[in-house]
Amino acid sequence: MDKNAPATLLDLAVRSLLSNERVAIHALEELPRVMFAPFFTAAFLGGHKKVLREMVRIWPYPCLHVGTLRVRESQYDNFEAMIDGLQILPAQNSSSWAPKLRILDLSQNPGCRTTCSEIRTTFPFCFRSCVHSQHSIVKTEEAPQRVRCPGTVNSESEPQSSREPVELLVNISLDGTWRTGRFLSLLRNKVEQSFGSLHLCCRVLQFDGRLAHEHILQLLDMGCIGHLKVDDIYLSQVTTLLAQMTHLHSLSMSHIRFTSCVRRSFGTFLTHLGQMNTLQQIRLHSCRTHPLQELLRYLPPQLDALYLSFCGLSNRGITVLSQSPAATHLRLLSLSNVEISRELSESFQTLLASVSGTLEYLQITSCLITDSTLTAVIPALNRCSHLCVFSFASNPITMRVLTSLLRHLTNLTELKRVIYPVPVHCYEQLHNPRSLNRQKLSEVQAQLKAMLQVVKRNDMRWTSSPE
Repeated sequence: MDKNAPATLLDLAVRSLLSNERVAIHALEELPRVMFAPFFTAAFLGGHKKVLREMVRIWPYPCLHVGTLRVRESQYDNFEAMIDGLQILPAQNSSSWAPKLRILDLSQNPGCRTTCSEIRTTFPFCFRSCVHSQHSIVKTEEAPQRVRCPGTVNSESEPQSSREPVELLVNISLDGTWRTGRFLSLLRNKVEQSFGSLHLCCRVLQFDGRLAHEHILQLLDMGCIGHLKVDDIYLSQVTTLLAQMTHLHSLSMSHIRFTSCVRRSFGTFLTHLGQMNTLQQIRLHSCRTHPLQELLRYLPPQLDALYLSFCGLSNRGITVLSQSPAATHLRLLSLSNVEISRELSESFQTLLASVSGTLEYLQITSCLITDSTLTAVIPALNRCSHLCVFSFASNPITMRVLTSLLRHLTNLTELKRVIYPVPVHCYEQLHNPRSLNRQKLSEVQAQLKAMLQVVKRNDMRWTSSPE
């Protein structure tokens, strides 16, 4: 529901019903199927935990996705209520009443609707269902025998054949907080109570130096994990996990402690990295010069996006990157807060030449780029014929060089958006953002707009960096 839009009769009816949770829960049994999705959205946004728990229990569709819904403060409360309401289904030949919900997706995919259309999608092949794990619904539906999920035990009183598989998709952050601990305990209890019929599929795993609640890792199938985010840990702590993540799509590492680059653990990590043929995106934050240089030698050749921020990138490091097989496949390169001095301009031009055949997005924000450096790399930029977005905000550039850059970049027909820095003359005091002269900035914007009109590039949008 859009809070800014006028309330419809449906909105008013839903709000009225949710004002009394006891009545709302009782009304669920008579609620038409088409009403479940909007009613669920309102209950989730309103934090009606008892209603959510009951809705999950009797959900009339095969799948339920949180999708774009985000309520940060009460998120865990909502999720706990939904997990608590998740039913472990009896077998199809059982005479017991069986709810339809088989996939509960709490991974918050922004492109996902509340439930899949049964006209377009035949269950259990929901487009968000797990496809990599041998314990996924798709695989267990196809197999004649059931496969026990990780972290569960066999039970004579609960034979595998008596229960239908259910899938729970989540993102997990091991941040060491009490609140997270309670949520993870609920997950563990639910998996154990299912006796192998509940498949826990973790799409995003995030943890830091505290590495609390590591016991939850025993319940996870590492083959399900698509995104791994680690912060402030020793590299050896993640190498073993990385070797098991056979379908990892994105790797993010921040403040990694490289105790020694010659140790076996670093070499093992680099070997795993180079062999990860599903890895499409790497994000590195605050990585020291020498480890970064060695790491860039082992980038997977199919890499699609590389983010380097606050990293010590040397001349040699840029050269290593430009010679990497990955360089000729990169569509996105971000070097935010990586200093690109005049001394690095030559190697940076070489890098741009290597990525020019595929690069679509280039970000060199806050790189201390001066007029001389930018002028030197303009010819290399002009060869990036597929460039769609170019951001070089927050660099000390003058108006003279900015207009020169515009005249060159208008030749790039696919370039539609440029985020440029406010020219230095717009500040009354250098290095003081609060001294920005808005009148001067308006004049800059007007001049650039007029230049674009002259060369008939009204399809190209130039915007100044936010202050």
